[in-house]
Amino acid sequence: MAARKMNGKVKKGKIRKRTRAPLSLPSDYRPSSDEGFMNPLQQEYFKQKLIGWREEILAESTQTIMNLREQTGQAPDLGDRASIETGRLIELRSRDRERKLLSKIDAALQRIDDGSYGYCEETGDPIGLNRLEARPVATLTIDAQERHERMEKPYTDD
Repeated sequence: MAARKMNGKVKKGKIRKRTRAPLSLPSDYRPSSDEGFMNPLQQEYFKQKLIGWREEILAESTQTIMNLREQTGQAPDLGDRASIETGRLIELRSRDRERKLLSKIDAALQRIDDGSYGYCEETGDPIGLNRLEARPVATLTIDAQERHERMEKPYTDD
């Protein structure tokens, strides 16, 4: 369920999917606080940014698979073999983090489609353009994220 702030109240519920023709963004377009928050241009800007990020991750993943297939030969030296295996493990760990990021990107694209993108899941307030620019998959405002992290802190292992 999505939450949006309307008329000073947080409204929860399903948001109707918006159907609109794809927009063509000017090449130098950057979202501005002078515009209405999450207007069609801003939505298209973030959609293109997320799609580009997704394509970049998928290309890197394909490259990793090709590299792993090419490096199937065994190195004669134990030290070399250990070094190669360590490099593979680090690469696979990075790809696993990116795999998890892909699901967040897909969820953000879905929020753009249903009109809830850019609004805090907890409060319904606008997340803010600077935060979305830095972290396009953000689902919480900075304040809500900080509260969330403070609540998690007592449960972390030190």
